[in-house]
Parts: sequence; structure tokens; C-alpha cells
Amino acid sequence: MTTTTLQSSVQNDISVNRCGCRFCGTTLEHTFVDLGMSPLCESYVAAEQLNQMEPFYPLHVYVCDRCFLVQLQEYVSPQNIFSHYAYFSSYSDSWLQHAKNYTEKVITRFGLNTSSQVVEIASNDGYLLQYFVLKEIPALGIEPAANVAELAITKGIPTTVKFFGQNTADELAANGKQADLLIGNNVLAHVPDINDFVAGCKILLKPEGVITMEFPHIMRLMEGNQFDTIYHEHFSYLSLLTVEKIFAAHDLTIFDIEELSTHGGSLRIYACHVDDNSKSISQEVKELREIEEAAGFLNIESYFSFAEKVKETKFQLLEFLIAAKRQGKSIVGYGAPGKGNTLLNYCGIREDFLDYTVDRNPFKQGKFLPGTHIPIFHPNKIQETKPDYLLILPWNLKNEVMSQMSYVRDWGGKFVVPIPEVNVYS
Repeated sequence: MTTTTLQSSVQNDISVNRCGCRFCGTTLEHTFVDLGMSPLCESYVAAEQLNQMEPFYPLHVYVCDRCFLVQLQEYVSPQNIFSHYAYFSSYSDSWLQHAKNYTEKVITRFGLNTSSQVVEIASNDGYLLQYFVLKEIPALGIEPAANVAELAITKGIPTTVKFFGQNTADELAANGKQADLLIGNNVLAHVPDINDFVAGCKILLKPEGVITMEFPHIMRLMEGNQFDTIYHEHFSYLSLLTVEKIFAAHDLTIFDIEELSTHGGSLRIYACHVDDNSKSISQEVKELREIEEAAGFLNIESYFSFAEKVKETKFQLLEFLIAAKRQGKSIVGYGAPGKGNTLLNYCGIREDFLDYTVDRNPFKQGKFLPGTHIPIFHPNKIQETKPDYLLILPWNLKNEVMSQMSYVRDWGGKFVVPIPEVNVYS
């Protein structure tokens, strides 16, 4: 089927049922990977809830044989996941630096100034927009989690507490809030109705405006065996080829891309209206298309080898933990990220292997990890107990974590990184 035919089909039937592909509606028949049953990865458990029922949902990922979108079905509504959220972007120093570098880059590239309007979808706690505000560039955040948005507002960042889609875009555009720069960092994968979301982006974008979005690149996910980045909050796992189809179905063109190291390998796309002749498609876009095609991302069979790699990593990690415990070694975790909860629940790792974990986010301290019920403490706990091994759950931040926690080497402690395979660092 040609891209033009696919685009026409999607535009004619933009409403996709739950059993079909969330983009093109095709019945989903092919498994990408099945990680069993798991709780919502950001549903941290309070002490008084430990004896209560905890819901688990399938982490069964499918791939569409028509548009090649890799996806989870919608078992839980976004309102239940994101209305009160435990993830705060500002607790990672390297992520803040990433945001600051991006800000400086786009201000220069697109000539943004005090007359421009910047809008960020899923703006979290203002981790990014704060740098535009410092430059006196008008900024607006759109964030569905009221508890997170409150922090952004205290930083002086105007924030609308809503889910984003066509309705929200229509309201903002009617009030003169169309964007010269529309940002969506790690949000495209989080929306179940991807057509409504991208349609909203088109509405909110000025005629010569620019959309930038970042999302984990499925090519890097597969290369790096990053199965722990699969969780219920991530409805889609994206390639450039598939995202181009989705944007084209809504008359948007991807004119440039950057490959990033964040989250184990991400893509930053630059998009504009299809009739915006002021921008030309870059060589980088053309080259990545060719790379993805050569890697088989338009061939359904290419997706089927991933599941076996996932099982092998599970076996490796359990073998390491069992051997260490038999030797009387103590093991604790660093971090309480969503990816860590997928890893621990899929591998069946609880307090029998991991004494506790720590996290810099005070919202998580004093609570317990979903599913495994491993307790979460302040990082100072590591200094008290002096464990033999520190399992880094946010492995994408391993260099930052090993630098911050370098003192564990004082008593001979070592760092363990589980992905893409188990590695121990002294």
C-alpha cells in the first residue's frame, strides 16, 4: 500500500478501535514482545496501601503490519495515568542541561525573540520553558498533571492544566495562542489517540511555525535491547518512517532530524505545515529513511527477533543476582524510574534480591515500588548501609549516577548496569 493510499485511509477513518492500530486501524496480529503483567510504572505505593489490591495490566506489545507502528493497547486511560503524576523532569541534572542546550540552539536557529510564542505540550515542572522565560520569550506550558504543573507555575511559567488534542488546540488558537515553536519532548509516545494529538499540533502551529518533538527511537531500542522502556505510559514506539506517515496524514512534513543520546537513543524531529515552502527537507532525513529501510523497518519479520534478546537479558540479570546473593553480597538500587519498574516486575526481582532503592525525588521517598514493593529511601541511605553492589535502574543516566555516587568505591562497592546486558563497574 502506498503512503498516499494509507494517508487517505486514515483521514477517512480517523477513529481507531481498541483492537486495531491506533494510527491506521488495522487489526493487530503480530507480537513484538510480551513482558507479562505489570502495574502502572509510576503508581508508587504508600505504606498504608501495601496490603491492598494492586492492579496489573498486560505489557504485550504489538506491531502493525500495515504502518509498522509498534504499540501497546490502551488498558488504562491517560486521565488515570497522567492526571496526578510522579515524574518530575528537574531532578536530572543532565536532562536540565539537555533542555538548556536545546533552548539556546532553537532560539538562534529560528530567530526567536520577545515577539515569538513558544508552547510546550507536556511541559512537566517547567524544566525546559524556564530557559525561554529567562530570555523573555513568551512561553506557555500545557500539562495534564496538576501536581506537576503547580511547580511550573511557581517558577513563573504560565501553564494550562489540560490534556492536549484538537479541542485544546482549538481553544488556544481561538485565544491567539498559536505557536512559532511548538515543543513536545517525550510526549508523542504517551498519547493513545495519536491522530487527535497530531491534528491538534497542526491547529496550534502558525503558518511558518516549527514543531520539534523528541521520542525514543525504536531502532536504538531494538539495538540496545531497551525493553525496560516499555510501560503502560508509552503507548507507541516510533521510527522515523512511521512518524512521517502519521504527520503526513495530517498535512505536516518532517524537514529535519537529529539523533540524540538521551533515553538510550532518541530522535528529535523538526516539522512544519506541508505547504510551508520556506523549509526544505534535510539530507539527514533522507539518510535516516534509507538506514531504517535497510534495517528492515518496513518488513514485519524484522521485528520478531527482539523477544528472544529480552529473555536472554532477564536470564543474565537473574544469574548475576543469584550468584551475588549466594556469596552473601548486599545489593541495592539507585533510582525509581518507570523503566526500572518494568525491569524489576518482568524479572521478578523483589526484596529477596534488592534490599531497597533510593531516589532524589522527595515525592517517591518513603513509598514503595509498584508491584515489587521495594522501599524507596533518600540517597543518604547508601552511605549508611554501604552495599556491595548498586544496581542503576535509570541506566541511561549511568555516567551521571556513577559520578554522583562515586563514594561507594570507598568501601569497595561496585555499580551494576542491566541494559543492554549486565555489566559491572568498579
